[in-house]
Parts: sequence; structure tokens; C-alpha cells
Amino acid sequence: MPEGTTVKDRDASADAPGVGGSGDSAALGGASAARGGGRHNGAPADLSATGQAGPAAHNGKPRKRRKRRRGRKVYVRDGQAGPQPPQREKVSQPPKGPQADTSRQPSIRQERERTGQARQSPNGNGARRASDDLPIFAALDLGTNNCRLLVAIPTRYGQFRVIDAFSRIVRLGEGLTASGRLADAAMDRAVEALKVCGDKLRSRNVRRARLIATEACRSAENGAEFLERVEREAGLKLEIIDRQTEARLAVSGCGSLVERETQGVVLFDIGGGSSEIALIDLSRGRRSQRLANHIVSWTSLPVGVVSLAERFGGRVVTPDSFAAMVDDVAERLSSFEGRDRLDHVLESPGFHLLGTSGTVTTLAGVHLDLPRYDRRRVDGLWMDRDSVDRMIEKLLGWDFQRRVANPCIGADRADLVLAGCAILEAIRAVWPSQRLRVADRGLREGILSELMADAGVWRHTRRDGARR
Repeated sequence: MPEGTTVKDRDASADAPGVGGSGDSAALGGASAARGGGRHNGAPADLSATGQAGPAAHNGKPRKRRKRRRGRKVYVRDGQAGPQPPQREKVSQPPKGPQADTSRQPSIRQERERTGQARQSPNGNGARRASDDLPIFAALDLGTNNCRLLVAIPTRYGQFRVIDAFSRIVRLGEGLTASGRLADAAMDRAVEALKVCGDKLRSRNVRRARLIATEACRSAENGAEFLERVEREAGLKLEIIDRQTEARLAVSGCGSLVERETQGVVLFDIGGGSSEIALIDLSRGRRSQRLANHIVSWTSLPVGVVSLAERFGGRVVTPDSFAAMVDDVAERLSSFEGRDRLDHVLESPGFHLLGTSGTVTTLAGVHLDLPRYDRRRVDGLWMDRDSVDRMIEKLLGWDFQRRVANPCIGADRADLVLAGCAILEAIRAVWPSQRLRVADRGLREGILSELMADAGVWRHTRRDGARR
């Protein structure tokens, strides 16, 4: 399960290759200044052809001054004149009180968004905006570390625009490695986050949705009991998916980041309680529209950043304890029988790694020295092998407080990021590559892509976005 994007709402805006985004509205301030002129701009009101100031012109003729009439104003009503203005009839107002208070009522725009109704054009001819006719889809991913939701509408071929999002670190799998059960406090945090997601989903006219739970609920003794509580308190029915489905969805979510000339990819998803790895061979035959159709081998390791950090320590990480974490993951990878399925393209320039998790997005943010995490700069970023080495070495040299202070790590990830780096190092040792591409996307994007494809929303849309 991917680590997620932090409680700082990394994915609030989903502008990225393969995921359409709505742009921010332009500011309107200063429009009057841009028009130029004005009474008090320091220039004379009018200049004659000789440069002398003269009377203002109107259609080439001097403008006549109007004489102001002096005297009292006279008001006329019903044919009779009088010195006082006519009195307006008082209109009775509705009584004030809770029933008459409309300050909290939704606006017309909010109500239309809630019900999915189309917005009428200003000319009143009933024309609709293009997005008003598009169906709404939703994907929810409850993992070992994060609870995340995306709500989107389809746009051009193979893409969609996110219209609502939610992300919160809940650490549902906290203590799961030692006890085998979900802790009460962890379940409480997850339920509160899921209530927010439920409210968001019920406020929209969603055509199709898929709500999944992964490793924490999959392996916990009380996982099924917890999901019953979620349905009862949050009104959401979650589906526990198997590891093969999780790997496929991760691949589906990253399809647009795999370029045409690519021959082979090892896609990995470092989660909180498990890590999925998929080998994708694109060197043979015609490329399918669904990247998941090219998976030749996959595995799911029952180890993630939360479980690894709880076993080896996450706050204080020494070179020795880091090496022990790498060795633990490497031993698990050694039993992966299909790990050699891409050996024929490992030396090719068309081979690379593709990471979708909080570990690689954090490394990318530190690499870019961002003052705050910026998904638009991270998603799709290429990092060479030397850059990855330097970032891991840098993080290993920082103490816990230094990691907390970094804006791309923060307190929520400071004790997990080095465990993720250990998993990454073990993966790089098995499949050495000169290039790593970073993906700030994953299961939710894969769910949305599959839901929209199955619904046929792109069936009549060409690749250039035009309707057929």
C-alpha cells in the first residue's frame, strides 16, 4: 500500500501527466488600471492639435455645458406633484429565526455540484458546460498508513480531472506487527477520516466508485470486524483486495508515465504494510492501451515502511541498522522466482525503475530542495542513479529532528522515510538501473482509470480529446 502524500494534502490538485487538472482562476484586480486613462492620472483632460489644453471634444464638436437648474425638486406620483418623495409601500418580511436563516444555505453553484445538475448558460438557451454532462467517479484507498480519496470526471482520452480529494495519515497498521490486530486508537483515527470521505461521496452524484482496503485489513485478525464498524459508523462498504489486484492497480495508475520508447519497467509501490513489485515487458509485440496487460511477473512483499520501522527502529537509524533493514528485504526478494523476467532489457537504455510511494516522492522533494512539497514538480520527475545515492546518504546522515524539520518529510514521515529507503535499496540491488522515475500517484488513479475504461466514457473520444 503506498505511503500516501502527507496530511498536507499533497494530492489536492492533481495536475500531472495522465491526470487532467483544473487551472486556478486568474485574478481580476487591476483591470481598471490596465485600461489606462482616468480622471486623476496626472494628464490633462484633453489636448488640442496644437498641444494646448482646450474644451473637451465630442464627435469633433465642442461639448456644450449644461446649466444646473436651481430650486427644489418636485416629485410626481399619480399625476399629482408634491415636495416629498412618494412613500414606498412596506413589504412584510419573513420572521427571523432558525427557519428563516439562509446564511448557511448552499449557493446555486454548490447545489448543482451536489446534485450533478447542469449549469445553464447566460443566454438561457439551455446549453451546458462540457463538464456538466460528464459522469463522476470515485476511488478510496485505505492502507496501512494513509486514508485517501479521489473524485474525478473523465476528460480527454485516457485522462481525468480531479474535482475533489482527501488525504490523511491515520497509521491504521500501528502495532499490527507485534499484536496481529488493529489497535483501538488506530481504528478510531481511520473511522474519523472515513467519515469525512463518506460525507464527500454523499454530496455528489457519483456514477461508479470503488472503495478498497489493503494490507492492514488483509492481515489483521480483526480486519473484517473493523470493516463492519466502518460500514456502520461511516456508511461506507470497503472491499479488501488481494495483493495481485493491488499490484495491477498500481500499474494502471502509472500508465501515462511509461513512454513509448520504453522496453522494460520495474514498477514498485512501497506501502506501509506491504510492497508490491511488478515487472513490465514492453519489448515484444504491440503495446496495449492498458499497461497492466504487459505484466510478466509480480510479487508482494509482506513488509512496508511501518512494519519495517517498528521492527528495526525508525527514529534512530544507524548505518548498521539501515544495512540490517536492507538485508531483511533482500532476503525476501531472493525468493521471488520471476525476478529475472526482464534480464534481456536490463542493459537497454529503454529500461528504468518507476516508483510510486511516499518514499520516492519524499526523496524527490529533498532532491529538489523544495520549500514545501509540490506535487506538480515531483510527479513524473526523473532521477539518475547518483542523485538517488546522494539523497539516501543525506537522509541517513540526518538525525530525527533534522528529518522532522525538512518540509518534504515532516513529523508524520520522519520515522518512516529511512525504512522506505532500505526497501528501495534492496530493489535497486536486484534491478540496477541508471534512471528512476517518480510517480505521485498509485492505486486511486488506477481504480479511476479502470472504472472509466469499463464504463466506456472514452469510447467515442479520440486521443487528441475530440469527440467522434
